[in-house]
Amino acid sequence: MRNTKHTKEYYLSLPYEARLVCDNFDLTYHLATATTYILRAYHKHDNPKECLTKAIAHLEFEVEKIQRENKINPIVGGKL
Repeated sequence: MRNTKHTKEYYLSLPYEARLVCDNFDLTYHLATATTYILRAYHKHDNPKECLTKAIAHLEFEVEKIQRENKINPIVGGKL
């Protein structure tokens, strides 16, 4: 059931709540944030560029986090 009290107007036309999609896939903070920006990109603004740019930034943050973690605990033979 959709909780409209906490659901933004630009999500109401969508069949799923972005937060629940992110929860169901157990996404990390940056992946979840990027996903929500992508899901709302064509619904919140006339031009999706701002949301997509923010999504890309959060994907880059996730890659940086993985690279930092790999320096601490390198994956043997693994590459990102």
